[in-house]
Amino acid sequence: MYDYIKGELTELTPTEVVLENNQIGYKILISLQTYSKLKMAESTKLFIYHHLREDNEQLYGFYDKDERSLFSNLIEVSGIGPNSARMMLSSLSSDEIRGAIISGDVNKLKSIKGIGLKTAQRLLIELKDKMVKRGSGDDFSGTFVLTQANRQRDEASSALVLLGFSKANVEKVLDTLIKENPSYSLEELIKLSLKRL
Repeated sequence: MYDYIKGELTELTPTEVVLENNQIGYKILISLQTYSKLKMAESTKLFIYHHLREDNEQLYGFYDKDERSLFSNLIEVSGIGPNSARMMLSSLSSDEIRGAIISGDVNKLKSIKGIGLKTAQRLLIELKDKMVKRGSGDDFSGTFVLTQANRQRDEASSALVLLGFSKANVEKVLDTLIKENPSYSLEELIKLSLKRL
């Protein structure tokens, strides 16, 4: 229904803002991610998600379309409502959430308040393909780098386990290497891992 509201911020807290447009103050719920980019008394444009239920109507605001798009993806997952999605976007950046989903990092998702093991697993199952497809577009090349690194990691892991190293040790070393440089080639990952195992 609403795409965005542009106006002057009259109130700003870490969880909500009041944005005045044509002498109407809109109370809009926000994440910490959006809060960190806003400044008081400036003309601001927030992209809106209008959540409408029988007994409640709320506006959720986002500094950019990317965050709103991720929010929409998150609330499509069973067990995640708008407040849980906002909590996720307040706990981790959009890139961190996408990275965790693409790489299958259940523990990172579980570290968010209100997200248990089953919900984290559901997030991975339902959103991984969407995040990977999104990565092939120009608007979010960071995801593509992560998926490429994830593929390389899986292949390197298989090769090293076949060489006789334990899967737990291999995973730990590969995670460290990918954090250092997500663009290592498969050969580099294997060679560097062999030095550290």
